[in-house]
Amino acid sequence: MKPEIAEEVPWSESLTGYDKEHFTTYMRLLDASADDAGEEEMAHLILGIDPASEPERARKALRSHLDRANWMVTAGYKELFAS
Repeated sequence: MKPEIAEEVPWSESLTGYDKEHFTTYMRLLDASADDAGEEEMAHLILGIDPASEPERARKALRSHLDRANWMVTAGYKELFAS
């Protein structure tokens, strides 16, 4: 079962339950972005949001999730290996 996608990721300076639940989504977005996938394609195929019928939600959700995915690979991952 696919976890529900929020319009905006709940932001924190540490890992959240949302991050753990959406880790695969973050990695898929980073991979698609590295492959130069279009924003509409990523919103539709990865986030499950139809950019034609919900353009603002698709844009906001994609930006928010990509920002969090980038945070995960630059800072957040450290918590996964701490302890």
